[in-house]
Amino acid sequence: MSETQGAVFVDLDRTLIRSASGPVFHEAMVAEGVLPAGRHLPGDRYMYRFYDLFGESVPFMGLARAAAPLMRNRSADAVRRAGKRSVEPLVELVQPLALETLAAHRAEGLPLVLATTSPVDLVLPLADALGFDGVIATRYAEVDGHYTGKLEGGFVWGVGKRTAARQWAADHGVDLGASHLYTDSFFDLPLLHEVGHPHPLNADPRLAAVAMARRWPLEYWDHSSGVPTVGGLEPYHLMRLFFRPEAFPYARFKVTGVGHIPKTGPVLLVSNHRSYFDVAAIGLVASELRRPVRFMGKQEVFDAPVVGQLARALGGIPVDRGSHASEPMHRAAAALRAGEVVIVLPQGTIPRGEAFFDPVLKGHTGAARLAAETGAPVIPIGVWGTEKVWPRSSKVPNMAHLQHPPRVTVRVGRAVELGLEDAVADTAALMSAIADLLPAESRIEHVPTKEELARSRPSA
Repeated sequence: MSETQGAVFVDLDRTLIRSASGPVFHEAMVAEGVLPAGRHLPGDRYMYRFYDLFGESVPFMGLARAAAPLMRNRSADAVRRAGKRSVEPLVELVQPLALETLAAHRAEGLPLVLATTSPVDLVLPLADALGFDGVIATRYAEVDGHYTGKLEGGFVWGVGKRTAARQWAADHGVDLGASHLYTDSFFDLPLLHEVGHPHPLNADPRLAAVAMARRWPLEYWDHSSGVPTVGGLEPYHLMRLFFRPEAFPYARFKVTGVGHIPKTGPVLLVSNHRSYFDVAAIGLVASELRRPVRFMGKQEVFDAPVVGQLARALGGIPVDRGSHASEPMHRAAAALRAGEVVIVLPQGTIPRGEAFFDPVLKGHTGAARLAAETGAPVIPIGVWGTEKVWPRSSKVPNMAHLQHPPRVTVRVGRAVELGLEDAVADTAALMSAIADLLPAESRIEHVPTKEELARSRPSA
């Protein structure tokens, strides 16, 4: 390994996993006879709840430091068995986007190191199961298979974690200046300042303040990047309280079939595209799901007034056919693998001119390729009438139709069966499924008038 090679250091609690590992380890050690059943610290449930919400504190970590003497004369092998027993429940707590990010670092050739204050005998099985290359953790001294009540080396927390990372880097020829650190904790600032690539992730309040002062981007592994959260809530959660048909008195909506969308797990929603107002129509579907969605659309949708902000609030993934055209697909695939809902408009852009009136819908293969890559079910949505509210020729929607608002229909269909081998054939199947959800008038050959053609083209 080159002296300039970096590594990726990853904290455990509230970083790699979404909560504290302590309750899992405690239950496993009880099961293995390391700790007596029924014995808990007074108020430990509330203490862990506080930890999950606000992160590490000096009193909490003081208790962790005091655990070493309490482990005196206890079997090290039993603790290691408890570590193995903990793997399955801890894997269930791993953040949805964590493994995706770490796999990308591994593809860059960077070793992965789990860096945690927790005892190494408890965390090593998890690190092995997740494919980490190394572990930095607190070590309890051991003689004849039993702990002595002392530490072997320092307590791996705060400055102690930086010291341990320096030692690991020296032993493995790693340059900390070329390394990454993902952590939620303010107390990891000594190591955050040491690495070249600090990543405050699910940052506790104090680390978030430091990160903003130092202009370190705040990151999350429980939802797609670029979506701000406060207390685990996204703009979507606030938006859906107000995103109702009554918010658009200049349109009359009929939304049906939302029950066809799975309530959990990855879902790919695909819709036709007739107007910038499609975002509002599909947003009504999203508001009924009671789960955040990611909206994948052409850059022009995000540049449009009002609906652009709505699209971004829906976890928008802008598609710019420029130099980084593959990046939106990677982000959408990552969101689906994390169990999120992604909305795609396969037509890419609003058809213009005579193509707008073509009863045969044509689309790009992106949605079909995402389905093949992730295995996510594909649910079609047919939107009709949005162009009457906001024609392509207008820069803003027509909000004057309050007495006789245009009718907008949004129909959600059942999952489309795809072969997942031929993206072109699967795209044709998707577009046909969408067309089947549109009203009968959409399938009638229509020769547009000059006025209709003008409305279907962008304004000058």
